[in-house]
This record gives sequence, structure tokens and C-alpha cells, in this order.
Amino acid sequence: MLYIYRSKDNKMTLLILFISGFLFSCHAQHTNRIVTGAEQFDEYTYLLEGKSVALVANQTSLVDEIHLVDTLLSRGLNVKKVFAPEHGFRGKADAGAHIDNETDSKTGLPLISLYGKNKKPSKESLEGIDIVVFDIQDVGARFYTYISSLHYVMEACAENNIPLLVLDRPNPNGHYIDGPLLDTAYRSFVGMHPIPIVHGMTIAEYAQMVNGEYWLKDSVQCELYWQKMDGYSHNKIYDLPVKPSPNLPNALAIALYPSLCLFEGTVISVGRGTSKQFQIIGSPDLDSCAYVFTPISLEGAKYPKHENKLCCGWDLQNKELISGINLDYLIETFNQYDVKGIAFFNSFFDKLAGSNELRIQIESGWSSEQIKETWQEDLNRFSTTRASYLIYP
Repeated sequence: MLYIYRSKDNKMTLLILFISGFLFSCHAQHTNRIVTGAEQFDEYTYLLEGKSVALVANQTSLVDEIHLVDTLLSRGLNVKKVFAPEHGFRGKADAGAHIDNETDSKTGLPLISLYGKNKKPSKESLEGIDIVVFDIQDVGARFYTYISSLHYVMEACAENNIPLLVLDRPNPNGHYIDGPLLDTAYRSFVGMHPIPIVHGMTIAEYAQMVNGEYWLKDSVQCELYWQKMDGYSHNKIYDLPVKPSPNLPNALAIALYPSLCLFEGTVISVGRGTSKQFQIIGSPDLDSCAYVFTPISLEGAKYPKHENKLCCGWDLQNKELISGINLDYLIETFNQYDVKGIAFFNSFFDKLAGSNELRIQIESGWSSEQIKETWQEDLNRFSTTRASYLIYP
């Protein structure tokens, strides 16, 4: 089943092509396995045949442990280049690290960075390209920058009249929405759209929303195709087969990420430079704690916060998870710093939170319950808007 989303004369139409989709659907239901969009070659490769293809891909773009680039090339498709987002094509670079343009040693294809100064494919880099394919695993949080890369790819495709095909993958945090909505005055690469921290959408659903809400520059719309998954629902548990980025090593880190990433805008370490990234928190200045650790420089975490310093904090691996953003540790650690008169927040926090409101609420002594109550009206409105773009139950 291939879904095509077009814009014509400012109206949106949906064309559904049924091409042996029934067989995939039956297979997924029988095995109770999620069949990703990328796996369903017979459903979408006809769009690529005879075309010059560019891929937006990274280490998560796998089909049965084989990279999508290699698989498409083995099928005789004309893949011309690969655009690589944050962390690079092989997914080993630090968060925020400069990624250079280079050549893939295995295929000889040019790799063009979509991180750093050039977050958007240039007109020159798209010269001669007939279609772009986007296949990257997301984790469902606003500040996870792959959805920002999606925005810029869609915008470049729209401006250059090139269609975009999104191969959908599960959202491991797709079963809930939570967090404050972004105020567009605080728009940045870690938050581009007026959505909550946890948006509860797959990458294809999100692409539809970007188009449908006219969020691209000058309200342009991208000619958007997407290949849906079979066997997926928003409440289905999915353990990712490969790390989506260097510091999200397992399902627990991915589940805690929407809550703990806010600490990146504070003096608190989230375990970068350890083996428990986004599963522990701490700093040298905390007093009451039940766990200690020392961050060191590692691949994917060079020069981590509080490098080579003993940090006092908490190991969250055995703590009960909630389907929502947990503010309790953020408030507790702020209070310990506030008593000592030590600065806690840095300038990055407001960008991660989407406005200065959360920081002001914490500094004013608000409880977690009081803060989360202020999110509800916006979350209700977002939920209604989101429903229009959902592909899966």
C-alpha cells in the first residue's frame, strides 16, 4: 500500500494505490511483526525505477541488517548520493559535532552533510535528482533533530519541484503526547514547529503535518509520498534493532529521553561519557543522591559534561517509568543548586523547553503538577490537529 499526498491549487488530495498491499498486511498480522516501510520494496520501488535517486539516511536505514543504500543499489536502482543528518551516515559522531562532506568507502557515493552550516540540501546538491527518499528512525521528541532535517529536506524538495518519498518506521514514544508547546519565538534546530515535546507521531505522519499545516518557508508544500508500515499501532511496543544515535543505547534510554534531554540545558550530566547514557543523572555539586559516576571521553561523547569528575546523582534504570514527561528530578536538582546560590540553567534550556515559561515556573517554585496543568489546553488542541494526520490507530 503506497500513499501519495499531493498539493494542487492549495488543496490536498489523497491517492491510495493498492499494489499487493493485502499480502503484506496479512503477513504482518500473522507474525505480529511490524513490517517497516523500507522493507516493502514491491510497494514503492516502481517510483524509483529509471530515476536518479538521493537518499536521506543514517545507520538506522536498515532492511534485515543490510543498509537500504546497499539494497537499492543491488536491485539496480540509480542511487546518486546520500544526505547524512546529525551524527553522520554511520551514526558515530557526537551530538552537535561538525559533519564533513565525504565519500562512502563501501559504495563510493558522495555523502553530503545536513548538519552544521548546511542543514538544508542546496539547489546544486539536488541538481539532476528526480526523487528523494527519507528513511531515518525517529524517537518522537521535538528536540530530536531528525524531524528538523525532515523539514529542511521537504522545503528543498518543494522549492526544486522534486517529490519526496518517506519510508515509515515506528515511533518508540508514539503512545502519548506531553510537554509544553513550542513558542515559535524560540524556534531553533532543536524545535522548529509549535508541537509539544512528545508529539506521538511517526515520521510519515509528521511529514503530513508539516505539509498540511503549511510550516515550510513561504507556505510551500512538498509533493509527498509515503510507504506505511504493516502491523504497527501507536500503542505497540517496539524495541529498536539499532541505536538511533550514539547516546541512546537501549529502549530505556529512548523512553527516558523526552524527560532527561531537558537536563542538557542545565549543569546536570545525563550520563554522556558513561555506559548508561540517558539513564543516569548527576553532577559534582549534588549532595543527597544514591549513585555516583565519572564521565570520561568516549566515542560519540567526546569531552562530556563534568569530564573526569565524580558526579553524585541517581541511577534511573530501576525506577518506574511513566507515560509522560517527569519533571520531579529537574525540580529536585534545581532546588539543591538554588539553595547554594549556584547557577543551574544555561541558555540552551529555553530552546529545549520551547519557551522561557518552564524555566520561570521552576525558578518560581511551582510543583510538577502545577506546571503540567498549564500544558493541558495546548495539548488538547494539538491532539485534535494531530488526529487529522494519523495513519495508524
